[in-house]
Parts: sequence; C-alpha cells; structure tokens
Amino acid sequence: MIFDIHTHTFPEKIAHATLEKLQSMCHTATFSDGSEAGLRASMAKAGIEGSLILPVATSARQVVHVNDASAQINDLGPETGLWSLGCMHPDFDGWREELARVASLGLKGVKLHPIYQGVNLDDPRYLRILDRCGELGLLVLTHAGRDIGFPTRDNCTPEMTLNALKQVGPVQMILAHMGGWREWDRVEALLWDTQVCLDTSFALGRITPTGDGYYGPSDLPLMEVTQFVRMTRKFGAHRILYGSDSPWQDQGVGIRLVQELPLTQEEKDAILGGNAQRLFGFSRA
Repeated sequence: MIFDIHTHTFPEKIAHATLEKLQSMCHTATFSDGSEAGLRASMAKAGIEGSLILPVATSARQVVHVNDASAQINDLGPETGLWSLGCMHPDFDGWREELARVASLGLKGVKLHPIYQGVNLDDPRYLRILDRCGELGLLVLTHAGRDIGFPTRDNCTPEMTLNALKQVGPVQMILAHMGGWREWDRVEALLWDTQVCLDTSFALGRITPTGDGYYGPSDLPLMEVTQFVRMTRKFGAHRILYGSDSPWQDQGVGIRLVQELPLTQEEKDAILGGNAQRLFGFSRA
C-alpha cells in the first residue's frame, strides 16, 4: 500500500482561484487542479491507494467548519481513498473543547501551519494545543522550516521545535518537509534523538517553476540524496513518511524519487506506506 500523507485540496468552486493566487506567491507549478477529483485522478495515475488531506485554518473562525468538512471526507475514505486531518488555530478560544470534538469525530489529528497562522511553534498558544493533543491521543502534523511563499518568515525552526518538545507532555508529531524546509542541517543535528517523525514533502527532487523567471538555477535543487539517506538512517526509516505536497509535486515523481534511493526495499516500503498504515490505520473498502 502506497500512502501519501501530505496533500492539499480546496473546495471545487474556489480551487482554481486559490491555486492561481498561491502560484503567484510561490512561483511554483502545480500538478493537479487542487480539487478532490483532481487528487483522485493523480492517485490513480501514480498507483497510490490513499492520500491524507491537510487543511489549514488561516483564521480562528474557520476551525469548526473545516473540522466538520474533514470528518465528512473521512466518512467516505474507504470508498474514495481520501482522508483528512482536522485543524486548529492558535487564536481559537475554544481550543480545549474543539480538540476533544476533533477526537470524537474520529479524526486522527490536526494540521498546524505556523507561517500561515503567524505564530512561532514554541509560543504558549501552540504549546497548549500540543499538550492537549497528547492528552487526547491526537497526532499533530505541522509545517516545519521556511515556506516558499513567505521567504522572510520563519515560525517553525528546528530550535523552536526542540524548545516546544521540551515544554509539553508526550505527543506524536510529524514535521513536514523532512523536519524543516531548507533547514536540514539543523534538523539533522538537533532533532534526531527526539520522537518526531518526518515527511518527505517538497524535500527530494527539484522545484518546478511556473516559468515567470523568478527562479535562477541555484534555487531549483532541493535536498541532496546523500543527506536524505543519511537522515533516514540516523532518524530511522520507521520515522520517515512519504508526502508529495500535492498539487505542488507530481505524486508519481515523488514515489519514483523514493524508489530510486539507495535504501533497502524494507526501508522504502516503510516510507511509502508502511509507516502511515501503522500511525493512521486507514484502509480501503
């Protein structure tokens, strides 16, 4: 089973406009239309059995609606192959009760995005969310490192992650983008002996520009294969999960990049789906 734990979709009526706006911010091409149907078509082409959608609440008022919509996606997951995490915003007043409701809805956890939400990961507003998620057995998947659309912001450095982990109780965290986008040396040095997992999204391969001339040749490569393999062995393959960041990467290309790594087949199988199955337990009808 190949499972992609890092994808994004948008309501069909706003998907096109949303992708146009995001492409203008990040100067990066997309590989699906941003809709659930587009993601399912991408999965079929790539041979992916399941994908996890990661919703981001960019304001507190979106939280309840997004969580309701996420639960509806999960109800159809065995049929569609699409599942979703819930969300939380650091300024949502009813965070304690809403996280309990997230758990009662059967959602496996929540997605946080410190850059889009404008708060550092080790801010007390996030620490209380992490602590509460640990109490409830909810997983937390957070954007980590820089963001291609906001080059001057950095709200989730490896140092912030380590500081947050030291202040909260046990909580299962997945750090997107191999622990911190374009901050991989510090991720490797600081976080290997914690309990965090990492996803592969937007780490391997190259950025695909929109063709507007924004990127130069030195901007295009992502993580070196030698570092990816070294980090996989240092953290343990059981802590690495495949994510494409679809629609920002072709899912099939992302799978091929993992399959071509100089890792054992057992390690590749764990990354591409075994670890996700162990953490999330999603299955098709």
